[in-house]
Amino acid sequence: MDETRLRKLFADWPGVTAEIKWQDDLVFMVGGKMFAVYCLRGAQAGHLSFRVGPERFLEFTDRSGLRPAPYMARAHWVQQTEARALPAAELKALLRESYAFYFGKLTRAQRDALGLG
Repeated sequence: MDETRLRKLFADWPGVTAEIKWQDDLVFMVGGKMFAVYCLRGAQAGHLSFRVGPERFLEFTDRSGLRPAPYMARAHWVQQTEARALPAAELKALLRESYAFYFGKLTRAQRDALGLG
């Protein structure tokens, strides 16, 4: 999935923002909490990272085209290094799970501030 498709996918998800961080990464957030990172430039260009949860982390890191996400593996994030490592429907579901996890961490006040009460 490329930058354009990710932006289109997340456009309708409540509270999602995107910004460039660390010069090369497009970071998607909800309430200031990262849920997906897409590398735009450099050696890891095109790689997508997201959280999968502790119960599925080893399952995904054992799959071809996926690996523990640099700097974020301890938080159960994986990095997709090959575009076809996951079918589109499965990838969308995993991204939605990552989003839902961090959305669920928002306080009521944060949700209200985002107009998501």
